[in-house]
Amino acid sequence: MINVLQKQYEGFLKTPCLWKSNSVFDLQQFEITSALKKIDIVLNDNLRLGKYVERLVSFELEQLNDISILAENIQIQDEKITLGEIDCLLLRNDKPIHLEVIYKFYLYDESVGNSEIDHFIGPNRKDSLIEKLTKLKEKQLPLLYSDACKPYLEALDLKPEKIIQQVYFKAQLFMPFSKSNIELKTLNTACISGFYINQNELHLFENCKFYIPNKKDWLLLPHTHVEWTNLEAFKTTTQDFFEQKFSTLCWIKFKNGALKKLFLVWW
Repeated sequence: MINVLQKQYEGFLKTPCLWKSNSVFDLQQFEITSALKKIDIVLNDNLRLGKYVERLVSFELEQLNDISILAENIQIQDEKITLGEIDCLLLRNDKPIHLEVIYKFYLYDESVGNSEIDHFIGPNRKDSLIEKLTKLKEKQLPLLYSDACKPYLEALDLKPEKIIQQVYFKAQLFMPFSKSNIELKTLNTACISGFYINQNELHLFENCKFYIPNKKDWLLLPHTHVEWTNLEAFKTTTQDFFEQKFSTLCWIKFKNGALKKLFLVWW
């Protein structure tokens, strides 16, 4: 029996950060190297994926001797209005860090925007990388310096001007199947996890097998121990997704045994 949580954690650890150092928006990546350890926590399966990943990060940080977590998921409120949330406050070698944790899936569409970063959008076209970066820069990170945040920091004996702000921004990137010559100049090419196709391109994969993992298993590296389906059955299963305008992540097994991730998009 495969330990699903262990495999999810392994997939998370193997997902690279979206850029190196502070090369994007001057947002400094939190850089750590973690050995794969047996994960022995219980996670609520009802958590949405972003919150689920935060719990994986929490476990990862707790394994490191030079890091101690001070507080997590701090809701910053002004009277009864919630202004936002601080993901994590920690000490690394006794230096305080405000860490924002992000794990995303983005697809490259060159018809959107004018730059490499502009071109990456969410699978359902409802969000984008540029929107997330702007929100981090203009809303989430500045929250630390707000008047409403002061009492929370004082309770931890922290001064905002002494706190280093970093992001732990991991992502899986998917490129259009029809264009194989795209080169990334800004973002980490190691984040490219697969490709995406639409309904009209399905016929190109007639000899392949397919599997649709649940949302938490989007973290996983594809493996063979699942119930694969042929193209015709896959088309039937995914018809609802097109009608609901929902793009789903799938695994594909080629005739030569190669396993890949792909997004089947409705647009």
